[in-house]
Amino acid sequence: MSLEITHLGSGSKGNATLLRTEESNVLIDCGFSLKQTEKRLSRIGMKGDEIDSIIVTHNHGDHSNSAKRASIKWDSVLYSNIETSIKMGWEPMEICRTFNNLDRVECGVDLSFIAVPIPHDNADNVAIITNSGKNEKAAFITDLGQSTLELKKHLAGCKHISIEANYDQKKLMNSSYPESLKRRIAGRGGHLSNYQTGELLSEVVHSKLKSLVLCHLSEKNNAPHIAESEVLYHIEEKFCGNIAISKQIGPEFTHFLGAEEIKKIRN
Repeated sequence: MSLEITHLGSGSKGNATLLRTEESNVLIDCGFSLKQTEKRLSRIGMKGDEIDSIIVTHNHGDHSNSAKRASIKWDSVLYSNIETSIKMGWEPMEICRTFNNLDRVECGVDLSFIAVPIPHDNADNVAIITNSGKNEKAAFITDLGQSTLELKKHLAGCKHISIEANYDQKKLMNSSYPESLKRRIAGRGGHLSNYQTGELLSEVVHSKLKSLVLCHLSEKNNAPHIAESEVLYHIEEKFCGNIAISKQIGPEFTHFLGAEEIKKIRN
C-alpha cells in the first residue's frame, strides 16, 4: 500500500491532512474542532482512535486548535517542536513529544518525517517532509512568506507536494484590508502568493513529482481557478502530474504517493 494523502480541509478556519500507510495513520495539523475533525474522518471511514500520531506544524489556532484534546481522547502521540509546545502550554513528554528541526522522527511503524524551519509571523513554523520508505517522500508546506534554500533542497526529491498558494497579488492589493495587514500578508513572515508558489515549484519540479495540492487559499483574496492557472503558468512545461486544490470544506480527494491517479470522495 502506497502512502495515501487526504486533505480534510485547508484554509484560515482550519487545516488537517491525513496520511495513511499499510500500518500507520498520521495527522499533520489538527486545526478544526474535535467534533469537526472526527466528522471529516468519518467520511473516509476513519475513526479518531485509529490515528497513531498528530504532528503540529506551529501554534496558530487554524493548525493546532484541537490537537491536544484529540491526542488525549484518541490516545494518539502528539508531536511539535519545543517552541510550539511552550507557546501552546504543552508539557514536553507529558503532553507531547518534541522534535528538533531536521532530525528524523519516527511517527508510525512505517512512516517518518523531518521538520524544516520556515518563516511565519509569531510562530516557529515548520514544513513537514515525510518518508514512507524507499526514499518515497512527500512535502506539506503552509504559512510562509518566503521560501528558503533549505526548503528547496528537501523538496527536490519529493513525489508529492502540498503547498499553500494563499493569495492573488492584485486581489490582495485591491482588497479592503488595512495597508498594514496587506504588508504583513505579503511580507517574509506572511504567506506565499500564487506567483511565489509557482516560482518556487518551477525550481523543484522533477520527473518523479506526480501530484501537487495547492492549499490554504484565501477566501477573499484568491480563487481556485486563479491559483491553479498562475502556478501552471510557471510549471506546465515541466510538470506532467495531477494538480488539485484543497478547499476549506473537505475531504474531497485522496492522492496516492508516486501516482497521478486521484480518488474523489463523495459527500
